[in-house]
Amino acid sequence: MSAVTSPARQVSGGVSARTINRIVIYGLLALFALFYLMPLFVMLVTSFKTMDEIQNGNMLALPQSPTIAPWFKAWGETCVGLTCAGIKGYFWNSIKMVVPAVLISTLLGALNGYVLTKWRFRGHTLVFAMMLFACFIPFQSVLLPMATILGSIGRFGVTLRNATGFNFGLGNSTVNLVFVHVVYGLGFTTLFFRNYYEAFPTELIKAAQVDGASFFQIFRRIMLPNSMPIFVVTVIYQFTNIWNDFLFASAYAGTGDVMPMTVALNNVVNTSTGVVEYNVNMAAAMIAALPTLIVYVVAGRYFVRGLMAGAVKG
Repeated sequence: MSAVTSPARQVSGGVSARTINRIVIYGLLALFALFYLMPLFVMLVTSFKTMDEIQNGNMLALPQSPTIAPWFKAWGETCVGLTCAGIKGYFWNSIKMVVPAVLISTLLGALNGYVLTKWRFRGHTLVFAMMLFACFIPFQSVLLPMATILGSIGRFGVTLRNATGFNFGLGNSTVNLVFVHVVYGLGFTTLFFRNYYEAFPTELIKAAQVDGASFFQIFRRIMLPNSMPIFVVTVIYQFTNIWNDFLFASAYAGTGDVMPMTVALNNVVNTSTGVVEYNVNMAAAMIAALPTLIVYVVAGRYFVRGLMAGAVKG
């Protein structure tokens, strides 16, 4: 007589298999998270240690006598190259660069996406393909052409100042970096908004046109209020890329008091004045990383949601 497996045993076996699978999956995820977060942990605990404890202790050990003195020194006293005034000025340089660059590139990307999907013109596919191609141009290949363009803009600023008394920031290192990041990021922001607006109901646009709404009225009153998910995605992407940029920053504003945070941080680590203070260096690195960490903590949950918002048309 053949044995028949009871439903209770089948259910028990299925539950057991699912439990094992979950243990394996979550165990691997925990292991990967541990390796991924280990550098951040080392930076954080080292920034609260004294130099004696760092030199005589284990870098993975928690601080025995926690101190915030390295943070204050990194902010206001540490040497950046040959200037010992902390990183606070360079932090604000990055803020002054990142905020306008993110806002301008995001708004222009939204406008481009709006035009390429709802006001299509002859050759719009070619224009989008060329902008998409710009996303794959390496940073290094545009250094020299961009330097030439920035030089021309600077000379025009000098001419404008001689004629009117104002140059409107043309030739300023911060303005130059804003211009560079807006131009280089425009392909990505256009791609994000174009894909999002592709799934946006065209009937709303036609209804607004019937009611007499103009091009910018539709953009301001219909498109922008319904674009918050993709705005969050674009802002996070652009903010992270621009804040962490080192190549453009070192090429176009690599010296003096106008340096952004990434270049200043590199000079803190490579300073030749005195001993290497690992706790101060780690505190400076944490300060440099805080804005992106805050952005991800505050808006990170909307990132994937915004990416998927325009993925399916229906």
